[in-house]
Amino acid sequence: MNVCEMKDQELIKTYLTGEDKAFEILLKRHKDKIYTSIYLFVKDTEMANDIFQDVFIKIVDTLRKGKYNHEGKFLQWAMRISYNMCVDNFRRNKRRTKVSSTETFDIFDILESKDDNMETTMIKSQMHKKVRSLVDELPPEQREVVILRHYADMSFKEISQLTRVSINTALGRMRYALINMRKMADERNMVAV
Repeated sequence: MNVCEMKDQELIKTYLTGEDKAFEILLKRHKDKIYTSIYLFVKDTEMANDIFQDVFIKIVDTLRKGKYNHEGKFLQWAMRISYNMCVDNFRRNKRRTKVSSTETFDIFDILESKDDNMETTMIKSQMHKKVRSLVDELPPEQREVVILRHYADMSFKEISQLTRVSINTALGRMRYALINMRKMADERNMVAV
């Protein structure tokens, strides 16, 4: 079987037999989701890169020690590690940084989209900035659920496991986040295009 067609669990087993290419494929397969979720939590490119590297160092270390046993749920396991490292980082710094205009990374640069004309591209870019600003103003618990659901593409079940709250709590936080975002958009006379 071609290494690129292997499932995550098979890639891990292959990597543990000494085939480094298998881990490269595993990394490439999941790096965008993991990095994006980290970046959206810390809002700093350098910090996100550092945490991302730490996440994969921890993953490699755990795999090599034979302590991985998440039954084919590699992405959820990796997301839990990245989430915990972001929380640890937040606790250490006791503050969140905002995305500045000098940042070189933009989440919307890595999302796939059909080619649009320049006007549509500019309108979308403006809307994305407005939505990001609304998400940034949400209370931390609501912001966390929005990021995990819409940017990391996680299910509410996965979110509840990752954040260690019930599914109903995760759903409630999403509901209140959407209510708050609509309210803020109305207050600012933001119009959806």
